[in-house]
Amino acid sequence: MKKYFEKAGVVLLLAGLVSVQCNCSKKSTGSSGGNTGGGGGTTPDNSDVTLWVTKADQSILLQKQSSVLAFGTVTGTPQVITLDSTQVFQTVDGFGYTLTGGSASLINALPAADKTSLLNELFGSGANSIGVSYLRVSVGASDLSASVFSYDDMPAGQTDVNLTNFSLSKDTTDVIPILQQILSINPNIKILASPWSAPIWMKDNGSSIGGGLQTQYYNAYANYFVKYIQAMKAKGITIDAVTIQNEPQHGGNNPSMVMSALEEAAFVKTALGPVFQTAGLSTKIIVWDHNCDNPTYPITILNDAAAKPFINGSAFHLYAGNISALSTVHSAHPDKNLYFTEQWTGSTGTFSGDLLWHTKNVVIGSMLNWSKTALEWNLANDGGYNPHTPGGCTQCKGAITLDGTINRNVGYYIIAQASKFIPAGSVRIGSSTTGVLTNAAFKTPAGKTVVLVLNDTPSSQTFTIKLNARSISSVLPEGTVATYVW
Repeated sequence: MKKYFEKAGVVLLLAGLVSVQCNCSKKSTGSSGGNTGGGGGTTPDNSDVTLWVTKADQSILLQKQSSVLAFGTVTGTPQVITLDSTQVFQTVDGFGYTLTGGSASLINALPAADKTSLLNELFGSGANSIGVSYLRVSVGASDLSASVFSYDDMPAGQTDVNLTNFSLSKDTTDVIPILQQILSINPNIKILASPWSAPIWMKDNGSSIGGGLQTQYYNAYANYFVKYIQAMKAKGITIDAVTIQNEPQHGGNNPSMVMSALEEAAFVKTALGPVFQTAGLSTKIIVWDHNCDNPTYPITILNDAAAKPFINGSAFHLYAGNISALSTVHSAHPDKNLYFTEQWTGSTGTFSGDLLWHTKNVVIGSMLNWSKTALEWNLANDGGYNPHTPGGCTQCKGAITLDGTINRNVGYYIIAQASKFIPAGSVRIGSSTTGVLTNAAFKTPAGKTVVLVLNDTPSSQTFTIKLNARSISSVLPEGTVATYVW
């Protein structure tokens, strides 16, 4: 791992004539111990551009810089990021996390005032908020729930094809109340729901771990999705989209279920799609929801002419493969959407390594490859990386740790550098570079331009951002994530 040396600040060259030293001291913490988005200096009135920075050495954490950033005519910098607002790509649905059952239980256990403050910080739109705009939840238990369950568990040997015993009761204590409070803060947040397994009685191995969905229960399972969506709607929670199966090629998790591409295609075209249609649901159906090493899987499903009309797009993780797999699927089916739905930070990772890798691949990388979302994995855990199911992930580090205090981890800053400035409805625009800096640019619904720039090299990088005839020039130290807004 590279060692990142602390810099005194970020040097900014104004119109190629004046250099200004930023006041880049580490942001002070609030009473909760966190580093929220409202700290740092105040940008002078004659600024054209505001700059927010997080550094891999943690000396700066989501801090607004106080330097004057004015557009001018800049020449002579060794690398240029050229923006083209006429070149338009995908519309962004949002940035965020998975609200696991464990995350919800920990947040819900906070004192009321602390819970309200934290949820406003995460999901609000104020100066001290990071503007999370997209959430993933599990249909039934994920491996970061305290126990394994579905919404229609039956005694061994019994079935419930008519779903008479369907109930959301296991989610009414924590998940649903937290979602309702989040929606009171941001009514427009989009929610994606993913099952880790069908009810055990529908599976061919009688276990929560692995096994497959029996074909005779295709219709019952499709109706299980419908009941879930309708029951959540009755609680005031709109499910914008569902994936058919979390990680359908990984049968070793608890819970988990295996489905092949041909099985997903058959389930969609014979059951899920028609049943959604009959029920009048507009909830999006998304396939795959697994790693970037197998773009053939979603392409196979989308190649099925009977399944494709029911499908909105494909979802990806990046525990294997390359983020460019999303563009491979886009090239094969440019009329279908792409989503990045999960990447974990672990207990053995470092802040510097995770910040730089995830920003490069999960956030900027997914956006450059047509994704509408960039989601990190679990929102919260305790100090022992709990709760989780027996056999569930024991090293998954939440964006926040709740263990008597509220601690913001690297996943918080990975997402916040984008979510605070790039709201849902933003459009990615062209941004080419002559240098080594990874970047992506966006036009927001309010007409602002946002450029996310990463310097993951071992040295400072001088560069210019150019839009039409106007330019600004900047020097980013090694190990720096910077967001420029004007």
